[in-house]
Amino acid sequence: MTVLRTPEARFENLKDFDFKPNYFESSYNGQNLRMHFLDENKESDDVVLLLHGEPTWCYLYRHIIPILTKAGKRVIAPDLIGFGKSDKLTDKDDYTYANHIMWVSQLFEYLQLDNVVLFAQDWGGLIGLRILAENPEKFSGLVVSNSGLPVGSGASEGFKQWLNYSQTVEDFNAGKIVYQGSLKALDDFEIDAYNAPFPDDSFKVAARVFPTIVPITKEHAEVEENIKAWEVLKKFDRPTVAIFGEHDASFKDGDKYIIEKIAGAKGMNHQRINAGHFSQENQPTLIAKTILSIS
Repeated sequence: MTVLRTPEARFENLKDFDFKPNYFESSYNGQNLRMHFLDENKESDDVVLLLHGEPTWCYLYRHIIPILTKAGKRVIAPDLIGFGKSDKLTDKDDYTYANHIMWVSQLFEYLQLDNVVLFAQDWGGLIGLRILAENPEKFSGLVVSNSGLPVGSGASEGFKQWLNYSQTVEDFNAGKIVYQGSLKALDDFEIDAYNAPFPDDSFKVAARVFPTIVPITKEHAEVEENIKAWEVLKKFDRPTVAIFGEHDASFKDGDKYIIEKIAGAKGMNHQRINAGHFSQENQPTLIAKTILSIS
């Protein structure tokens, strides 16, 4: 098993990203894997956990974190294994859905988190909702944006197009993908920041694999586990809000599952906002205010 680590020099002087790095090491197949996470305003007991998806990293939350910390929240934003400043594995078979849940769960347990509001977008939802379902008593609220917990019942045409693109495009350029998935015009410095974790294609294995392991068919792994998780989520009665970018073809109408199924979503101020898939880029202030409204 080969583990790659992006050189620190690639993360120097990133635009609007002046946060102290933190690292957690987990053991996997006899080797240590280093996971990077931000942990701002540690003295607070009110925790917000921000989980990113593909092909991003915690840089996605650079405009949201200061609003939350100013309001007195402790903010934790990890980089998934294979992304950001976290270690990258070169064997695609290591990037299973179960492994991603395991790695984030280990960090969750290491930090001994409680009284947590989860904000989950893209794969942040596929992973975070499973962790919430395993530890519902640890969470005080939930905000979901352009994400969900699929159970093998198919996919939107938008997602199918993304799946095909991710597997066939020769140059998997993370910065350009985020640019195209945002209504906001990212500048060259921001595009470079999204590309910073990936010096070459050998670092992009996780980004390539992620679309293929979304459980959109009954044959995908973790379908039964997700079905069981939904039984817990249906009973989750803490404040739950869906705030979906209305210009995202991959998760079109995906908010209805959050709104209709989760008990805590009843009567809440759900919104479809003027945003693309990467709602954090388009509406950081609105997202932060939504998180604060339930915490």
